[in-house]
Amino acid sequence: MLSRFDDYPIHQTPEPIRHPATTDRNVYDRYWFNGYSADGAYYFGIALGLYPARQVMDCAFSVVFQGKQYSFHASRRAPSDRDELEVGPFRIEVVKPMRELRVRLAPNDTGISCDLLFEATTACIEEERQILKREQRVFMDATRFTQFGRWSGEIGFPGGSIHVQPETALATRDRSWGVRSVGEPETGGAPASAGPQIFFLWAPMIWDDLCTHAFFFEDASGRQLHGEGKVAPRYATPGGVPGTEDPRLRRMAGVAHKLNYAQGTRRAESGEIIMLDEFGERHTISFEPILRFQMKGLGYRHQKWGHGVWRGELAMEGEAWDCNALDPLALDNVHIQQLVRARWGDRGGVGIVEQLCLGPHATSGFAGFLDGAP
Repeated sequence: MLSRFDDYPIHQTPEPIRHPATTDRNVYDRYWFNGYSADGAYYFGIALGLYPARQVMDCAFSVVFQGKQYSFHASRRAPSDRDELEVGPFRIEVVKPMRELRVRLAPNDTGISCDLLFEATTACIEEERQILKREQRVFMDATRFTQFGRWSGEIGFPGGSIHVQPETALATRDRSWGVRSVGEPETGGAPASAGPQIFFLWAPMIWDDLCTHAFFFEDASGRQLHGEGKVAPRYATPGGVPGTEDPRLRRMAGVAHKLNYAQGTRRAESGEIIMLDEFGERHTISFEPILRFQMKGLGYRHQKWGHGVWRGELAMEGEAWDCNALDPLALDNVHIQQLVRARWGDRGGVGIVEQLCLGPHATSGFAGFLDGAP
């Protein structure tokens, strides 16, 4: 089926643009953002995903303020044109590609709303293609870029609001596309020979004139399946940011991590990110969390609002919870992001450490599916 984008010379296969290059039911294309105050006063996350083979588009907006997290979820039948980034009252507008994006959540029955402008302060940082297999089958084949920036605008939630100022509101966003496990699980066939296992650590951090980025996938033994680190120049104003890539981007030769877990959890109470540069010099970033964000607020591991699940032609819902009252080892609570203060030699910085650890992970001392740290 044709769309108006077929009038542009952007085809990658003989098919119309609406037809994914793969027939995998888990093909996806996704926007994701976060924003936070460096002092830990608030954190918010934003997501919108398109799942062409499932004919679903969904979105979420979630904010943590004074220990309480408020979340808006919505889902619809996927639109015909790829620039229709709307789900009910939620909309993403690409104002200037890779420079400015606007996110609006119009007032609605949930009481959660926003009008926010993202402005880039780094060029886009392309991550290496991530291909992961399980049971002789590819369950992830994705490309992602990460970008740092700042926010301005307003956020509203039941009983409160936040004025988001560009001088203090920091941002990370990513765009990813490809194939990964989403939606309702498949049925049939022989049972898996081993239980599910994943270790994912994603750590974008902001310093005065630089941004660092490191992330990891590891198997049950702690062996890296994918790991990379990068250091990017940070620009004072969006107008100074280069185009799609920055020629001054530094790609690290190797990365490692060390996490100290809070008792009875799978979340770090402190840790280190280690990067080995192209000259063999070792760079150690230490961090301590100051705020926690539950990724289920954006649909990750959510029992009802999981990504790519068919909810009908249009469905919306709001929810809220006390972050400190959650069971840290419940399946839907293990995936988190932590806002952290960081040190890198004489530098002080702030950033995000995202953690998801399910199943055994020898380096962390976990032997079961969801046992916590002693």
